[in-house]
Amino acid sequence: MTLRLLLEPQQGTTYAEVLAFARRAELLGFEALMTADHLVRIGDRAPGPGPLHAWTTLAGLARETERIRLGTMMSAVTFHQPAVLALVAAQVDEMSGGRLEFGLGAGWYEREHRAFGLPFPPVKERFELLEEALEAITRLWDAPGELDYHGRHVRLEANPALPKPRQGPRPPLLVGGTGKRVTPWLAARFADEYNVPFTDPDGVRAARGRLLDACAGTGRDPGAVVLSASLVLCPARDPRALARRVSDTGEPVSEIEGYGAVGTPEEIAEVLAEYRAAGATRFYAQINNPRDLEILDLLAEL
Repeated sequence: MTLRLLLEPQQGTTYAEVLAFARRAELLGFEALMTADHLVRIGDRAPGPGPLHAWTTLAGLARETERIRLGTMMSAVTFHQPAVLALVAAQVDEMSGGRLEFGLGAGWYEREHRAFGLPFPPVKERFELLEEALEAITRLWDAPGELDYHGRHVRLEANPALPKPRQGPRPPLLVGGTGKRVTPWLAARFADEYNVPFTDPDGVRAARGRLLDACAGTGRDPGAVVLSASLVLCPARDPRALARRVSDTGEPVSEIEGYGAVGTPEEIAEVLAEYRAAGATRFYAQINNPRDLEILDLLAEL
């Protein structure tokens, strides 16, 4: 089992707080720190200092950390032009010495699109755009020279296909979601990792079945795709700390226990064992409050 970290900086934080969290996570030996890529706070609480731009944050962390892997979960194709994002991601991979994990998604939060004046197409069109973006970005990273790409939504003419990522043949690519058909098919076709967000072990088990079917349909070796799960984990050894961590999530315990765990590290480890039995081999603990450095010490016990 591998436990990684998923920050939600759109909930209100500063770069300094995120950097302190990343350095503590690196010191404790966590393998990877991912950031959500959102433009406004999700939910109705006060936004505090506001959201951070995901790729600007990753560029900073790339230069101010040394070992921990860094990435997005997930960058939305609705507010990242694919060819520009391929350039940015390749540069961040180089800046980090080859530590980038690249997550790409269709986008889902309409409010942030309205807030920034961005189009929010119907879901079918967003997934069409995601497919073309995955294809165009991977082609750009593989191309030996200039590249033309003519899709319905993405059109490139004589793109220089530079810079290239540090990692070869490219950074690990993540696709995620609980969709029953298109998402597992995209994962089987393009991804190194398929992430199932915020569901119970039965949901992970069902997603694994869909991934296996998609791999069979595309001729992909299912062993080449990591199955991961994003969870809400609230570890604590005293009631006050536990209540504070539950409050940070903005959700009641009864809901959290449907897509994560609340309790002592030992109790949380038992829940993770159920997810492992369902087929997940990698986990992401969602973190809404990067000022809570103590949570890292408890998660490191798992």
